[in-house]
Amino acid sequence: MLQHTILIPQINYAYFCPLKIKGMAHKAVLAGATGLIGSELLKILLAEPDYSEVLVVARKSTGVSHSKLSELIIDFDKLDDHANAISGHAIFSCLGTTLNKTPDKNLYRKIDHDYPVKLAQLAAQNGVEQYHLVSSIGANSNASNYYTRFKGETEEDVKASGVKSVHIYQPSLITGDRKEFRLMEKILVGLSVVINPLLVGSLKKYRSIAAKTIAQAMFNQSIKNSEGIFVYPSDKIKELA
Repeated sequence: MLQHTILIPQINYAYFCPLKIKGMAHKAVLAGATGLIGSELLKILLAEPDYSEVLVVARKSTGVSHSKLSELIIDFDKLDDHANAISGHAIFSCLGTTLNKTPDKNLYRKIDHDYPVKLAQLAAQNGVEQYHLVSSIGANSNASNYYTRFKGETEEDVKASGVKSVHIYQPSLITGDRKEFRLMEKILVGLSVVINPLLVGSLKKYRSIAAKTIAQAMFNQSIKNSEGIFVYPSDKIKELA
């Protein structure tokens, strides 16, 4: 039974919030669990009873110990070798890098495009119901900037993967406690405190957003019976959380 219908701006389909799944526990697969958003999402998945099993797919261990948690430490170039493990109710891709951290464009594309798309294709192959992708505001496959273009291409290829329910999150500037120091990001986060209140109306999607908020929205959407392709700009993510 549909509770209500919300039209998402600039998207040509309706977003709806079906009833929450009750009395069911599922398996979640999380890639990017050591990152800012992924680490917050991991905490939620382990704490909430809706998921009885959480598989982290990573290049290195998270260092987290929990009865629900298992880790698959792999070379992402060899994802096909571990195809059977990419199964369950929902796949969460929080993979990503930065230009400063990964100046090599080929490696950058692998991390931001190839790996998330391959995960989506394996999810479809194994009948996974949902795929949740962290993208970026401004993602556009026709953009001249290769950061936003790769993000846009990733979105398009994930949409085409065949997973029944695809959720794409497009956050603006993400705030939170990162393990590594990023000077420019620190400056922008500081400025956002002043700028955020000035961004109103259609500009609200450019306000900074906390990693915890994004993670909570991803979890919330994953425990709803939704089918289709859903794209959430930054301001909508805050509402979902």
